[in-house]
Amino acid sequence: MINPPHLPLPGHGATAERLRLLADLGRHDLVEARLGEGHADAVAIRVELGDLGKPETPPGERWGVWAAAPSSVRAEHTPGGWRLTGDRPWCSGAAWCTDALVTAVADDGIRLFAVRNEPPHARPVDGTWPAIGMAGSDSRTIRFDAAPARPVGEPGQYVNRPGFWHGGIGVAACWYGGALGVADRLLTAPDLRPRGPGDLSAADGGSRRSADLSVADRGSRRSADLSAADGGPRGRTRLSAADLGPHGLAHLGAVDVALGAARAVLAEAAAEIDADPTRNVHRLALRVRATVEAAATQVLDHVGRALGAGPLSRDEQHARRVADLTVYLRQSHAEKDLEQLGAAILASPEEATDLASPEEATDLASPGESTDLAPPEEAEGLGRRGAATDVGRPDPGALRSASLPRLGVARGDGEPW
Repeated sequence: MINPPHLPLPGHGATAERLRLLADLGRHDLVEARLGEGHADAVAIRVELGDLGKPETPPGERWGVWAAAPSSVRAEHTPGGWRLTGDRPWCSGAAWCTDALVTAVADDGIRLFAVRNEPPHARPVDGTWPAIGMAGSDSRTIRFDAAPARPVGEPGQYVNRPGFWHGGIGVAACWYGGALGVADRLLTAPDLRPRGPGDLSAADGGSRRSADLSVADRGSRRSADLSAADGGPRGRTRLSAADLGPHGLAHLGAVDVALGAARAVLAEAAAEIDADPTRNVHRLALRVRATVEAAATQVLDHVGRALGAGPLSRDEQHARRVADLTVYLRQSHAEKDLEQLGAAILASPEEATDLASPEEATDLASPGESTDLAPPEEAEGLGRRGAATDVGRPDPGALRSASLPRLGVARGDGEPW
């Protein structure tokens, strides 16, 4: 059983630590990261909306945030309390979660509810998650049948809050970690020699599914050899320049550039959120997510071109990482998100000064402050990307102190990154 993580809240002075821990999870296993991020986001949402006094849940509770396609579930206020009915798709941790935050349409608008995930009122629908990538996330449709529910916050408050976009940056940290895991394959290779019938080493890395995601264990996880599961006692072999060849080295350099850009925007975002959790988080989140998505896509491409089909065919852990990251990245909405980002840049003269001279900015920008560009219906459909507001120039000292994972850190082997 995957145990949920306990992470610092965003915007409380330790956002860089929160993002680093999410990236650690993503590098280790994207399924664990997806479930862990969902639980941590649910905790942050409940604290922000006054449903939880402190950022922790009772032992045994595992939360998810099931907010896609809000119109798919209807909320009715009955004499016995609120009840939810309908089929909600994309419910990651359909069997793992004991509880979930669920959006639903009520008479007064879209509201957020806390729901217990148990029959007879909530059941996963078989056959609704036939995915290959992220298969282990068990993101089946949940069918609610007059499920008892407790309202969390006011109508529309779920999307109209800073934490909505803080959560989206947390997802990007998971993508970054997943890209690190894929890129690791350029540095070391598992021993893929055939094993004898008595060799019980975990070739499929199955032990990773039972890892403890608690913060207390994070130090040992960072220093452990996270690749041991797929190599067993035979371990891994460090690749040399001769192994990679000139083209492979060029791909490795390109991967470093992409990961450096992703790491930089995450560090900047952490510093900005802690400096002012409400200031331009809409634009900040869109920029961070687009940058990390592009970086992760480049990593997938360069690693694949550098190594060919071999690792995808014979290294099960790597093949799963590639499949998982490919699917997880599609939580981004690509050009739709870039369109929102462009509109946000032009919505305020102060925003546009980052890209143009003051004179040009005045000509380009429309007066007034940037507002939330997506109505609740659209924002819900974008996936839990975490609410809107200008990113000033980051404090260099704060950025230097924002520590995020780098290639090679997990093995503690002195990698240059």
